[in-house]
Amino acid sequence: MPEKVITEKVLCYVIREGHLLVFRHTDFSYEEVGIQVPGGSVRLGEDPADAALREAREETGLTGFTVVRKLGEIEYDISPLRFEIQRRQVFEVALRGPAPERWASQEDHDGKREPTRFECFWIPLRAAHVLQSGQGALVGRLFD
Repeated sequence: MPEKVITEKVLCYVIREGHLLVFRHTDFSYEEVGIQVPGGSVRLGEDPADAALREAREETGLTGFTVVRKLGEIEYDISPLRFEIQRRQVFEVALRGPAPERWASQEDHDGKREPTRFECFWIPLRAAHVLQSGQGALVGRLFD
């Protein structure tokens, strides 16, 4: 078995009026990728809170995000998809300004590969258990 690499990641719990901002990949089935929250890789030398804000903007196409607080860190082993352990820093994030109930977005990957298309929408916070790959692990801390 290949040696597992550790990658630094962030996840964003964007909450509004008791709802959580999520997305699905429009080019893949739910069985392949599920429902996710904004998040992604921390770039070399990047502050994790800044990475969370950047990822939220890139994946949703919205602006006006601010970090409310860091909720904690978790590790998630995504094997066998990739032999990788993701060290995730999870942030509660607020959104100033209006946002639709449902909208199309895409991440352009800095023009280095084909865009990834998303459908963004809000789900009741109580339904956060449907998030894929352990992304809902720290939702309970929103109530601390």
